[in-house]
Amino acid sequence: MRTTGMGRSLAALAALIVLSGCTAQAVDAHGKQPPPVRGGSGGPSASEDGKESGKPGAKPGPAAPEVLWSRGDKGRDVRELQARLHQVAWLITPPTGRYDSPTVKAVKGFQGKRGLPRTGELDTVTWQRLRKMTHEPASWELYPYGGQPAAKPDPRCMTGRVLCISKTSRTLRWMVDGKTLSSMDVRFGSQYTPTREGVFSVYFKSRYHVSTIYHTSMPYAMFFSGGQAVHYSSDFAARGYYGASHGCVNVRDEGKIAALFAQVRNGDKVVVYW
Repeated sequence: MRTTGMGRSLAALAALIVLSGCTAQAVDAHGKQPPPVRGGSGGPSASEDGKESGKPGAKPGPAAPEVLWSRGDKGRDVRELQARLHQVAWLITPPTGRYDSPTVKAVKGFQGKRGLPRTGELDTVTWQRLRKMTHEPASWELYPYGGQPAAKPDPRCMTGRVLCISKTSRTLRWMVDGKTLSSMDVRFGSQYTPTREGVFSVYFKSRYHVSTIYHTSMPYAMFFSGGQAVHYSSDFAARGYYGASHGCVNVRDEGKIAALFAQVRNGDKVVVYW
């Protein structure tokens, strides 16, 4: 039996920037008991004189806690476990959704530190202790290096040629007449330099663009609002969601954005939404 501990939370971002370029900036990362005691191999035995030799009144030991996940399990629940272990610094690697050897080692360490049996299996007692010490992981914590499923397209994306960009799932869909032609992970601005939301259009493309403010490379830039553009980010490719832009929409897959850049035209719609 497996149980699911679901949930996602993301802080809403607001404010405007109208700079002529943007680049990456750093942000904070926030952020089994023993088996039951059994009596003998059978009931009380009778001695040769007919008297019982068993001990009357014996009580069974406490039941072992239920195991929720263990080595070999996969899925979003395991990803949440890994994200919570990462919060308390027992798991350094990002969540993968696979209950692998590093996860077993992290669970054993967490259990041993708190006086629990070091089984490496995630049981109900261990899970309750871990949940009390951590917060529910946000989407970016579950998928710090991308790979998250794309959100449902906004209704405004269903007609025409659209860069449909979801802040909830941190994904971009390239859509034509309601059909998704490609999708990719994206990253946004920080709390102090948020990416603007709304409906825009691509007004300028620059294959080898360099920011005039930060003097950093912004390959495959497609500007849609002031200095904010969709562009490739080597920092995003290297650090994932442990960083942020200065307002632009970063793409980490250079091959995908190169193909997208070749298809997008000036005047194509851009929708940024939650």
